[in-house]
Amino acid sequence: MNQFKLYKLLRKNTNLSYKRSPAFEQNKWAKVLIYMGGAMFVMYLILYGGIIATTADGEAGRMISMMPVILLIDFVLRFIFQTTPGMMVKPYILQPISRYTAIECFLLSEHISGYNLLWLAMFLPYSMIILIAGAGFWAVLLELIASELMIILNSQIYLFFRTLINRKILWLIPAFAFYALPYSPLLFNHKKSAIEKLIDTYAAIGSGWYFVPVLILILVALFYVNRAFQFKYVYEEISKSKERQLKHVSQFRFLEKFGIVGEYIKIELKSNLRNKTMRSRCIMSLTLIVVFSLLVAYTPMYDNELMQNFWCVYCFAIYGVTALIKIMGQEGNYIDLLMTHHENIIALLKAKFWFYSLILVIPFLIMLPAVFTGKFTLLMLFAYMLITAGFLHFIIFQLAVYNKQTLPLQQKMTAKGNFENGMQIVIEMVALFGPILMTGLGYLLIGLTNTYIVMCIIGLGFIATHTIWIRNIYNRMMERKYENLEGFHSTRQ
Repeated sequence: MNQFKLYKLLRKNTNLSYKRSPAFEQNKWAKVLIYMGGAMFVMYLILYGGIIATTADGEAGRMISMMPVILLIDFVLRFIFQTTPGMMVKPYILQPISRYTAIECFLLSEHISGYNLLWLAMFLPYSMIILIAGAGFWAVLLELIASELMIILNSQIYLFFRTLINRKILWLIPAFAFYALPYSPLLFNHKKSAIEKLIDTYAAIGSGWYFVPVLILILVALFYVNRAFQFKYVYEEISKSKERQLKHVSQFRFLEKFGIVGEYIKIELKSNLRNKTMRSRCIMSLTLIVVFSLLVAYTPMYDNELMQNFWCVYCFAIYGVTALIKIMGQEGNYIDLLMTHHENIIALLKAKFWFYSLILVIPFLIMLPAVFTGKFTLLMLFAYMLITAGFLHFIIFQLAVYNKQTLPLQQKMTAKGNFENGMQIVIEMVALFGPILMTGLGYLLIGLTNTYIVMCIIGLGFIATHTIWIRNIYNRMMERKYENLEGFHSTRQ
């Protein structure tokens, strides 16, 4: 079997694996929303392609000068939605084919993925507009090819950093430093003339005849680097060759006085400290909280009152949203044991509620100095902390009824993707946009100060009644017990 036939076979097997997944039916809902989101994304790309073309004055090179910004956005989007090919490679490691063949095929599929081609929705309208405006045909064609090659190259850069980030979350720092590098000259001179000169410099580099061959050489080199990385870390993870022994066991004895709820808080705390999947998610969320808090509180970037409120709510909400979207997913690894004791899951849900509510003290303390500088008010911080602890957690905890896919505790490279059903997506959208809509309506109707007071009352109300709505969640979970158990069992790795 030649390489091309093998590639077609692997693509066919990948598509069949999605269709045979027990979550395929519920994934159809996610696909509908993905297609709708993709259509909106294309519309935005066409719009911004036209906007960039209007600033080009009929000359090629403007799109290349904007690529540092575009590549950063592309990296963030890939980080949210795209995983490494390790999971797809896993079944083929022990097959009688070259050990790198499967990895090469999946890496090549990244080059011609639909997402990479989606960016042509920006590049093609831009190219046509500047071509009509008088730019030379060969200059426009060269820029179009170079722009698409840079997106493809960025897919390989993403895989390189994502592989390292999956190993150690601290690799996020050099990743963002890499994307900040093109803007480094502005640290020494941030005047308008310096920005224009930097844009002109990048445009001149992108217009050179040598630019496309250099991109191709870098792409080939990075392809082989990623091939080696993917194989090394996937094989290491499967063979468990780097499993480390636990050196210290923390007891957290002060939680024992809270009984069974305290024991489950211990489990949640230790899981976030020890398990690779949860620890990475925890560190990433806290990093984003610090970055957003510092940007909003200590820079003039978001001096607008509404934007300050928009980002402030996410500084409080982001940890709970990212950690609880898959609530009960990690417990799917031992869900049978939880079911053996009557109302055991009620204590577990209470522990999660108090743990993720207490975590909100961290963004509160981070943003507290901004209160002393007059940018925020103390009432504003309390309002967002309480509405997150009460209302937002009430919404997200509803996912415990519908989540039925086991979340691996240690695997990162070879972990399967998470599928969603329609109800999950509805709950997630309400959790993400509910507080923003509440703040916006309050701002228009009763003013921000009164809105903050109402938010405090609503948040305290949901906190005070958490035992009632947690029991309601438990009763609904028991109605779906066997359906959820089947889902957890079939998605264990």
